[in-house]
Amino acid sequence: MSSSQVERQVKDIFGERARFSEIDRACYSYDAMGVSTLPDGVVFPEKEQEIRDFLKLADQIRLPVIPRGAGSGFTGGSVPVRGGIILSLERMNRIVDIDEENMTVKVMPGVVLDLLKSEVKGVGLFYPPDPASLEFCTIGGNIAECAGGPSGFKYGVTKDYVLSLRNVLPTGKVLVTGVDTLKGVVGYNLTGLIVGSEGTLSVVTEATLRLIPYPESFSTILGGFATTEEASLAVNRIIQAGIIPAAIEIMDSSAVECVREFGGVDLHEGVGCYLLIELDGPEEGVRASSRKLSDTLSRNGVVVIESATDSEGREKLWSLRRAISPSLLKVNPKKLNEDITVPRTGLPAMMRKIRELSERKGIPIVTFGHAGDGNIHVNVMIDDAIPWQVEEAEKIVREIFSLTVEMGGTISGEHGVGLAKKPYIGIELNEEQIFIMKRIKHLFDPNNILNPHKIFP
Repeated sequence: MSSSQVERQVKDIFGERARFSEIDRACYSYDAMGVSTLPDGVVFPEKEQEIRDFLKLADQIRLPVIPRGAGSGFTGGSVPVRGGIILSLERMNRIVDIDEENMTVKVMPGVVLDLLKSEVKGVGLFYPPDPASLEFCTIGGNIAECAGGPSGFKYGVTKDYVLSLRNVLPTGKVLVTGVDTLKGVVGYNLTGLIVGSEGTLSVVTEATLRLIPYPESFSTILGGFATTEEASLAVNRIIQAGIIPAAIEIMDSSAVECVREFGGVDLHEGVGCYLLIELDGPEEGVRASSRKLSDTLSRNGVVVIESATDSEGREKLWSLRRAISPSLLKVNPKKLNEDITVPRTGLPAMMRKIRELSERKGIPIVTFGHAGDGNIHVNVMIDDAIPWQVEEAEKIVREIFSLTVEMGGTISGEHGVGLAKKPYIGIELNEEQIFIMKRIKHLFDPNNILNPHKIFP
């Protein structure tokens, strides 16, 4: 079938919501990874039936289809590496129903996470997952990547809140998975299989999500330490003391130096690493935990402690954490952004090994992340105009991944695999695991039209 015939058939389904101009194609050719490949077109469904009709057509003519949320992913998961049509779900953005009594919400995949959190908060409920892109990322993308965030230690990640899904398979058939109850063990957990599958198995058209009561009170504590080792050791001491924060963020010496050079944020003398800790819950419980936390930090090498319970004060403390990403460009123009996760007790050793690797290779590596669950964002900073740095960066990433797996960790805590980590997947998964996963992909998508050439080498 010629390209003009394909365009006509696609326009028969979507009308003016099927776009084939170079400008429209360019706007949907990349994600936050920064790699760009032009698709053959972009479509904007508003109804499930349109997706069914389109996928049925695509399957018949072997047309690649790449589902896309907001394009905020860091691993190239929505990049159309071999052409095809971008299936942008941004117009399927309705919150279908908030069930206050059962504490659930039904949403379409294009709903922006921050809007969802705001809407359910208005009725006293809480949807905890909080990736950094929450102001623009969508629920469909969160489900595709099993998004996490700082709150993951206490509250879990996206997979812990998805009760059921309505999906369209690559053949155009509808598959409903899961149940709208907290318990349900009839048959295999197909919902859990689809969450985190990076848009390679199905297109989610509706999700039922679990909610919890909104916390009554919050307190934010910033603890400064002389060294990264002392701070990372303190993380384990906090948990051992029976304190379960909503978030424990770590900013090592490399991140602190970036922020110091960037300016605009108050830093303390003699501090080489910060822990940013958020407590939430009943007001009296938060006060008691805050006192216990301050005492624990004081006995474990803290140099300075700041705390705040009001929204303005808490926002000021969080501004230090938010200043890291924009400050990175002061180091070098390009970053390789990885998100390894190790057992929490291995955090001090992993942070030390990364620093030693940076010194040995002569390339800056800035680390920060979600210390409560051992999820470290490792940013290898290079000038991609210098060939030796590009070559060394790949070796650094491979060595970090190998160290991570040796420590019982994973090469991707919340960013997925996509394109970026596809060459390294064999470091973590063996041949049998990859074979079974490929068979599952084939069972869902026998003609390999849905987000092809992702995850597996």
